[in-house]
Amino acid sequence: MFTGHWEIFAIALVALLLFGGKKLPELARGLGRSITNFKSGLHEEQSDETETTAKQDNEVPQKKEVS
Repeated sequence: MFTGHWEIFAIALVALLLFGGKKLPELARGLGRSITNFKSGLHEEQSDETETTAKQDNEVPQKKEVS
């Protein structure tokens, strides 16, 4: 249907018509904050997994006595 830059232009025009000029900067700010929070959450999860793996590697397995 559309190609290249026309798609972006059409989406921006529809967003402008739906939300108005005053709401768009506020929506963009909210989107940016949510992306930042999402990325920081991913980094925290990865660091938690790394710490857990490091702790498991450093633990010495104990032998259990079989009776």
